[in-house]
Amino acid sequence: MSAVEIARGEQPQRRISEVLSRFAAGLTYDALPQDVRERAKHLILDGVGIALASTTYDFARRTLAGLASLGAGDSDVIGTAVKLTLRDAVLMNGVLIHGLDYDDTHLVGVVHATSSCFPTALGVAAQVNASGRELLAAYVLGIEVAGRLGAVAKGELNQVGFHPTGVVAAFACALVASRLHAMNEQQMTMAQGIALSMASGSREYSADGAWTKRLHPGWAGAAGITSAALARQGFVGPRAAYEGRYGLFPLYLGAAAAKADYAAATAALGETWELGEVAIKPLPACQLSIACIDAAIALSREHHIDSAEVAGVKALVPQHAVKIVCEPLADKRRPRNSYAAQFSIPFGVACGLVHGRYGLAELEHIEDPAILALADKVEYEVDARTGYPRHFSGEVIVTMKDGRQFAHREQVNRGAADRPLSNDEIVEKFMDNAGLAVAREHAHAMRDTILDMDRIESACEISRRLALGRGDAAARASGAP
Repeated sequence: MSAVEIARGEQPQRRISEVLSRFAAGLTYDALPQDVRERAKHLILDGVGIALASTTYDFARRTLAGLASLGAGDSDVIGTAVKLTLRDAVLMNGVLIHGLDYDDTHLVGVVHATSSCFPTALGVAAQVNASGRELLAAYVLGIEVAGRLGAVAKGELNQVGFHPTGVVAAFACALVASRLHAMNEQQMTMAQGIALSMASGSREYSADGAWTKRLHPGWAGAAGITSAALARQGFVGPRAAYEGRYGLFPLYLGAAAAKADYAAATAALGETWELGEVAIKPLPACQLSIACIDAAIALSREHHIDSAEVAGVKALVPQHAVKIVCEPLADKRRPRNSYAAQFSIPFGVACGLVHGRYGLAELEHIEDPAILALADKVEYEVDARTGYPRHFSGEVIVTMKDGRQFAHREQVNRGAADRPLSNDEIVEKFMDNAGLAVAREHAHAMRDTILDMDRIESACEISRRLALGRGDAAARASGAP
């Protein structure tokens, strides 16, 4: 199916939803290459570590309190003793994995796939008591679909005001749930059509550091589960969910739909695995900022820059970064909270230059006078040599008051497919994040559960091990190590 066929109004041989349904219905654990299986488990490990860290933050406690007020259920919430209804648990787990904006990203698709697809796969697999192998295969399916659908839009969803994760992940999660319920191709196609009326996610959060972005991955999971449940009972949805006159891309992209690469949704499906294109974040910041922050850290460590002697700083960024992490510039120089700071090139670059590091602890320094004074000197410029969208390149140029200039460029952002974090580095990141919430022994047990998940017969057992028993929760509340 080509964009040309669609533009001409020709009837394609098979709709995108039908091709994806056939792939989803036929995908098995045994069809996954060994390296894909291993990397998938490490992506999940990264997500769970972030979820555990998130449980120590106020946004997580407030979200959990709100969802718990809607009623209890029998589905687990990562790192807690609370049980919620299936869809609410998926929503909550999505908030936990995505809440610190430290989770992985399919760069070309600009989609946080794990934070939507893993909560969905975990929750539904536990509900139907699938095996660990089936859980893992369903998760990989979700990553493949989310990454490919995001790639169709070529980064334009963000530009017109949508958060791609909230939009395209709803379709991926519909197929994840459908696969675990062993639905047929017709039902899966209907599930994608139903998801078209549920996909959502506004970028208005970026104006003032609002919390709503944190909801989008889990909400996509809840939408996908709902869509699959309705389709199982014969509810009818549109077939042309993606390319129809009012399908996903024509409707959500508007004029930019002319740029859409529809072939990306299905090209080499089952042969080229998009999971290998998923980037693990080495820093808790928007992916579009990481290269510049790393460049600033490198300059700080190499030249021992005195921020008081800096005359000006220029950050070179991809064009698609401007609306997200650079503008409005005055607001980005004075982030209202730590969450807003994660979407600020001026703050991130200034923090890297001043402290030579950038982590969860540094995000609490939003009122640091040295960082703010330097942030006022940070300007941005669109990078003519960017590798976007495959690489989120960045460069920082520092001009000192005495006329000296220092520059550092990160052409391939750390964590990208061509410069990946190793599995060992992911384990280290997991242990650091998990250690903020649970004892080291417990973190080791969770690590082993995830890395051995395809040898565990019951997804219910996996889910149980990733939650905290009531005794564990009481120990943590009392401050026990």
